[in-house]
Amino acid sequence: MNTHFKMLCKKICVFLTKLSWDEEVNDNPIEQVRLTVSTTDDPSQPTLTFRTWVLGLLSCSILAFVNQFFGYRTNQLYVSSVSAQILVLPLGKLMAATLPTNQLRVPFTKWKFSMNPGPFNLKEHVLITIFANSGSNSVYAVNIITIVLAFYKRKLHPASAFLLAQTTQMLGYGWAGLFRRYLVDSPYMWWPSNLVQVSLFRALHEKEKRPKGGRTRLQFFFLVFVCSFAYYIVPAYLFPSISAISIVCLIWKNSITAQQIGSGAHGLGIGSFGLDWSTVAGFLGSPLATPGFAIINILLGFVLIVYIVTPIAYWNNAYGAHKFPIISSHTFDAMGNTYNITRILNQKNFDINMSEYNSYSKLHLSTFFAFSYGLSFATLTATISHVALFHGKTIWHMWRMTASAVKDQVGDIHTRLMKKNYEAVPQWWFHFILFSMVGLAIFACEGFGKQLQLPWWGVLMACGIALFFTLPIGIIQATTNQQPGLNVITELVIGYIYPGKPLANVAFKTYGYISMSQALMFLGDFKLGHYMKIPPKSMFIVQLAGTVVASSVYFATSWWLLHSIENICDISKLPDGSPWTCPGDDVFYNASIIWGVVGPLRMFTSKGIYPELNWFFLIGLLAPVPIWFFSKKFPNQKWIKLINMPIILGATGSMPPARSVNYITWIAVGIFFNFYVYRKFKGWWARHNYILSAALDAGLAFTAVLLYFSLQSKNIIGPNWWGLDNDDHCPLASCPTAPGVVAKGCPVL
Repeated sequence: MNTHFKMLCKKICVFLTKLSWDEEVNDNPIEQVRLTVSTTDDPSQPTLTFRTWVLGLLSCSILAFVNQFFGYRTNQLYVSSVSAQILVLPLGKLMAATLPTNQLRVPFTKWKFSMNPGPFNLKEHVLITIFANSGSNSVYAVNIITIVLAFYKRKLHPASAFLLAQTTQMLGYGWAGLFRRYLVDSPYMWWPSNLVQVSLFRALHEKEKRPKGGRTRLQFFFLVFVCSFAYYIVPAYLFPSISAISIVCLIWKNSITAQQIGSGAHGLGIGSFGLDWSTVAGFLGSPLATPGFAIINILLGFVLIVYIVTPIAYWNNAYGAHKFPIISSHTFDAMGNTYNITRILNQKNFDINMSEYNSYSKLHLSTFFAFSYGLSFATLTATISHVALFHGKTIWHMWRMTASAVKDQVGDIHTRLMKKNYEAVPQWWFHFILFSMVGLAIFACEGFGKQLQLPWWGVLMACGIALFFTLPIGIIQATTNQQPGLNVITELVIGYIYPGKPLANVAFKTYGYISMSQALMFLGDFKLGHYMKIPPKSMFIVQLAGTVVASSVYFATSWWLLHSIENICDISKLPDGSPWTCPGDDVFYNASIIWGVVGPLRMFTSKGIYPELNWFFLIGLLAPVPIWFFSKKFPNQKWIKLINMPIILGATGSMPPARSVNYITWIAVGIFFNFYVYRKFKGWWARHNYILSAALDAGLAFTAVLLYFSLQSKNIIGPNWWGLDNDDHCPLASCPTAPGVVAKGCPVL
């Protein structure tokens, strides 16, 4: 009797456990998702409306144009889709209030549509934001077009360039289609970053009353927008020097060492600051939208690398550091002169001339730039190690649950609603795009006189790397919000296999790395649509149209600027005060020399100058281990887990082209808003913080574009005075300190 009773109790416990687990799966196994995402849907709401297409294509095109326009300027600016997300809401409601509701027939078809099918709804807003996401994400292939035309001074067929821009972006659709069952439909792949968007959408569509004596969020947005618009005339046109002010340089005008220490643009930046929002947010994004713990980790990494490692290495003359600037993205020869890349290139075949290379010089880098490559190696392995140690069990558990859910066709409430209310996207749509884009990519590389240098097998190998890594890195991003980059791996692989070909190297990196990154962006957007109950076919169409339009606008904007602005990207020939210095492309160009022309074999082995940098792979792999150990030993000390070694080691990954002053101002503003304001005025922070960020970005962008078309495009640069110089007045900061080295504008020691 006792045995039977125990067995009965055991069966009841198993049944109750199974029942509670089924109930959790039927809702969602992730608590954050249960708390944030609505479990209701209204399939009658229209999605691909006239408003969606007009506002979506407009947002996509404007963001693509503005981001590429700013990409060539000294202070880059990235305008995110959040600006469009906030701005299109009143525009959508205005269109709903004013447009006619009658049906219109499309000429020569039976199709009818209404310009105003009813109130502006949440699903339209989501799809417009997906359009904006496409426009805000840069087209990496444009960097290749820029270095060919502006740096290598070679011709590039526009059709080849256009196909390169399109295929590198569109290939990601194929990988996304292959893995969407695992990375979108599974409730265990929850994409944490999407919950911020979901929360913002729900907040924007809740009815808001104006606080007594206060302003609505939309009124606050326009107030800050006007202020930002008006103020940016000062740093952009009247007084560019306030973008980077270096106190030390203004005091010690004749000291190389003092200016190296104090320059915010070319040195360590001690005592430097900027009074320009583009200085704050230009390279690192808005600090207002960055979590406080991440800002502190970046602060630790910045201090460690810029104020400890770099000075020790430089003033101990590591790798002959005194012959070169302390911080520079340029390449140098053994005598400290700018590396004469044309001397070692065969102009006909555009590859390395080994006899000239052997008779000339090995490639040298500034101390900081050399260590930045070592740190990129360390960041890659630290990310893998950190994710394995801190999130390995979670990821493995999520993957097992995902595989089981896919096999048993188990889904949560969101998956069931989507399957019940909407048709899925046919798999052949993705397959068609995948195979057609691979074919066009091979045509772009093999055709047009093989200008891109990458053979057909290189395209297929790059696609193989992207295919292999999309699922494991997708699992990591979908569960931990971290995406390990493939840029170092792809550069190393093609650099060893096919050395001496600069364009082949960057094209391989773009097809291998960016197509995977694009796939994860598409999958993340699909998951956002999954949470917001957007019809999958509508999502697919909007993503496809947005990608084609964005790629075309990025390409057209870059092609226009490269052919209309004289001496763009050439600092030695640009007039004083010109903002068209292309800092990001300058780094990309020098990377193409390091990885493509010279190659990793002649850089990071015994044949080169920097074989010791390979130890950074091991350093990065081991760096998270002590943090993990102490977090386990002292589980009550929650702050230990917030120490993130991949962020610390990769903190200065944007330097160059970012400068010390960008980091100093970004960290200061971030700490002020995400610690002081957040703790003292939490209500204000919750209501206005992200809107403040979007309004500052938008006001600055509008002013810069207006100034360019009204004045700067007509060579009316600004008043000719001391403050016109778009620099920090530290001319000696880039000078070498080794005896006998000759550099322009520098004293010979």
